[in-house]
Amino acid sequence: MKKSRLQQVLHTLFCSGLLLGALGSGLIQAEEKALPPDITAIKAGRLIDVETGKVLLDQLIVISGERITAIVPVAGTPIPAGARLIDLSNSTVLPGLIDAHTHLTSNPRMHGYASLGVSNIRAALYGVKAARDTLNAGFTTVRDVGSEGFSDIALRDAINDGDFPGPRILASGYALGIKGGHCDNNLLPPEYNDVGKGVADGPWAARSKVREMAKYGADQIKICATGGVLSKGDTPGAQQYTLEEMQAIVEEAHKLGRKVAAHAHGASGINDAIRAGVDSIEHSSLIDAEGIRMAKQRGTWLVMDIYNDDYILGEGEKAGFLPESLEKEREIGQKQRDNFRAALQGGARMAFGSDAGVYPHGDNARQFYYMVKYGMTPMQAIQAATISAADLLGIKDKVGSIKVGKFADLIAVDADPLTDVTTLTKVRFVMRSGKTYKTSAQ
Repeated sequence: MKKSRLQQVLHTLFCSGLLLGALGSGLIQAEEKALPPDITAIKAGRLIDVETGKVLLDQLIVISGERITAIVPVAGTPIPAGARLIDLSNSTVLPGLIDAHTHLTSNPRMHGYASLGVSNIRAALYGVKAARDTLNAGFTTVRDVGSEGFSDIALRDAINDGDFPGPRILASGYALGIKGGHCDNNLLPPEYNDVGKGVADGPWAARSKVREMAKYGADQIKICATGGVLSKGDTPGAQQYTLEEMQAIVEEAHKLGRKVAAHAHGASGINDAIRAGVDSIEHSSLIDAEGIRMAKQRGTWLVMDIYNDDYILGEGEKAGFLPESLEKEREIGQKQRDNFRAALQGGARMAFGSDAGVYPHGDNARQFYYMVKYGMTPMQAIQAATISAADLLGIKDKVGSIKVGKFADLIAVDADPLTDVTTLTKVRFVMRSGKTYKTSAQ
């Protein structure tokens, strides 16, 4: 029988292997799309439920792809067919930790005038190492509160694209502040006419700067309400942004769906920032009774970095800290720790934030010791770095606890952190979004 023209073409393609290859490729693609996500089962000897404050024994955590799909007792529960099994029966499992105050692209050994020789590109590349060290330390989510050159945003996007490992990042871009203030660059003489890219004086200029940060991908807005410790020529306790300027920033940021974090050491700046409606006060070193009362009343989070005093005073001279910065730290470091206790006793909401980048990235968990020393129970300290920090960041529905439907962000330690919270500096297992990045389990 005579073949049609179409049949002749198909016959030729089959003989040459072209059609078979095309069909095979299509079948493979279809098969890949039809494949179910990878299943992982984790046996947890002790599981810390940060939402209830309880410890569950011998639990099986089932993960499908990136998400947790089941948490059930090990006894009487079969391991899902084909699942990858991770045995942490001799470990304590808890949610991936969250640090709400980091500077991933800041090198802790390049402070003061040494920082002038660091380009934005070099800082971003340093951030690659910092991100890996932070993740390996058990911190699966961080909020980056101010980086030059939008380097934190580039770092976030590269991690999200799978270019290299790192925590989930909520980035801020440039921190906003007044000319000559903590968020400006005050290290160069006048002839350079150098002004920080986050400087915005006046309510409308500040609004415009919020819009600029949002345009280039900022997840939240960071402002400097007062002077700082590591800046030149200002006083930590002195207010910088006015109430009117902060109100404009908060209104604009909230309208654009961004939260606002306010660097604030001094009481007047803290109190006006709370009145303006910021979502969190960073440092809170010299907070007074009125500030604590308002923070509690309005639900403003306090993020107090009470570990890095050790690094600043112990290693600061070698790391290039300015002499005036060391003197400032001597003046307010202990006061901040004492006010941490006062804020806790006053009932303010508190989330974990360490100011990593002032000290070496990966040492974040050293702060837990001081949080317990100054009043928290180990469970409260862990909650501050998990469910509370997730609440502050607005992602409580995704991370912060080990619950069905949330991302599979899990860490494990050998000892019991509720007995000795310093064991959190020795994380042995790290999983983020269902992918294992660090393990001692076989």
